[in-house]
Amino acid sequence: MKRRTFIASTAAGLSALALPNTLFAGKKPTTSQPFQFPKGFLWGAATAAHQVEGNNLNSDYWLLEQLPNSPFVEPSLDTCDHYHRYAEDIKLLAQTGLNCYRFSVEWARIEPEKGYFSRATLDHYRHVLLSCLEQGIKPVVTYQHFTCPIWFSAQGGWENPESIDLFARYCEKVTQHLGDLISLACTINELNFTAQLDAKNFVPIERRRAVMAAAAKSIGVKHFSAAPLGDPTAITNNILKAHHKGRNAIKSVRPQLPTGMTLTMVDFQAVPGGEQKLKQLRYEIEDKFLEAARDDDFIGVQAYTRELINENGFMPVKEGAEITQMGYEFWPNAIEPAIRRAAAVTGIPIYVTENGVGTADDKKRIEYIEGALRGIQRCLEDGLDVRSYIHWTLLDNFEWTNGYEPTFGLIAVDRKSFKRSVKPSANYLGEIARSNSLPAD
Repeated sequence: MKRRTFIASTAAGLSALALPNTLFAGKKPTTSQPFQFPKGFLWGAATAAHQVEGNNLNSDYWLLEQLPNSPFVEPSLDTCDHYHRYAEDIKLLAQTGLNCYRFSVEWARIEPEKGYFSRATLDHYRHVLLSCLEQGIKPVVTYQHFTCPIWFSAQGGWENPESIDLFARYCEKVTQHLGDLISLACTINELNFTAQLDAKNFVPIERRRAVMAAAAKSIGVKHFSAAPLGDPTAITNNILKAHHKGRNAIKSVRPQLPTGMTLTMVDFQAVPGGEQKLKQLRYEIEDKFLEAARDDDFIGVQAYTRELINENGFMPVKEGAEITQMGYEFWPNAIEPAIRRAAAVTGIPIYVTENGVGTADDKKRIEYIEGALRGIQRCLEDGLDVRSYIHWTLLDNFEWTNGYEPTFGLIAVDRKSFKRSVKPSANYLGEIARSNSLPAD
């Protein structure tokens, strides 16, 4: 296993807790009967364009991957070639029994140069959406999932106040071309990610500046900023405004299209003496963003693990704890407190838009999924409005700075032939989806 690198995976979210987690985490359902999920509950899997499509040449992350001393352990290259094989992948998703596919459209492909929107690329994504609908799959579309066009980052990225209007314009163009086929729209994936990374000090400020300076030099500009490595305060302020303006742009074209943000969350747990620090970190990383989501149609919750907090902040993973391929604790209970916190702060419907585990042992993936679903069951039994379980991820893919070693997928992908192999965990989750019920524990 590679040592975890300094940019946290999109699959490694942070979440919070509305009530003491000892009241909920691991509590057994009281019924001995199968639990029936609400009618219309979405069962799905997720991907991100840069992680699966391949050859995203005009994106800022592609540029970062090519730098000398790159923070990425390896480049993305072809990834899973999902750009050409999307129909096969969507068909496999449908055959397992899932009814929802969350994917992102790639801004760097759609607007490769400032002000130029590629009709061919927009048509491509329209074909992806039509492929979903042909298979009976509801498409959940993320408009921006970490990566941005090189030109955008070369003019300051999310640090640039112009980013707010640029993102809104992009949202309007995408919705005009695709909005009639989309079931739910997510503006920006994990827009609290930069705040999370900064709070945990994953990347010392000197290292961030060095990477951004190297990127700027490589393309001959004075300033380059790719989240989450830029100035965290400027990025957070502008990205929240961009979400709201982007949401309004989507609504101006398709008023009835449910639109929201997704947040990365964890199960925060304070050790004695860490209560006040936990409260501070929770606000900086989560609550500030949850409060900003109150006027949205829904909140997308993404959680993977827990974090122990003492008076100084984040603690190392507990000695003897089971560790995933990402270097954090195997903790299926994470999604329940995340949902409860999101519900308590926002008061709006909740979609679980990511949850999963990086492991080479598919039996552990099944164990993780079951643990997460038991937590969702408890939330539903308590009357919380939870409307989906979307697993991260559909395919073993390019896991950002960690490269191809971590495997989160329900479907394995051969790195040379691109052959897809459905794992037992996909069939396990698919059977639950088909029945829309969870067997008695």
